[in-house]
Amino acid sequence: MIRIKPRALIAIGLLLVLFGFVAPFLMVVRIVEPSLALSFASHAASVSGLFLGIIGSAIYVRSHRN
Repeated sequence: MIRIKPRALIAIGLLLVLFGFVAPFLMVVRIVEPSLALSFASHAASVSGLFLGIIGSAIYVRSHRN
C-alpha cells in the first residue's frame, strides 16, 4: 500500500479545489472556451479535492493527537 503524507493529501486537495474554482471562472469571463467536458472536469476536481482535504485533515489530526 502506498503511504502518502497527510500534508501532501491536503495540498493536492487544495490544488484540485482551486482548479475547480478557477476553471469555471475563466469560462465565465470567456478567457477559456466553455465546454461540457471542462465543466465536468472542474466539478469532479472540486469534489475530489474536497474529499482529499477532509481525509488528509482527519489523518493529520489522528496522527498528531496527544
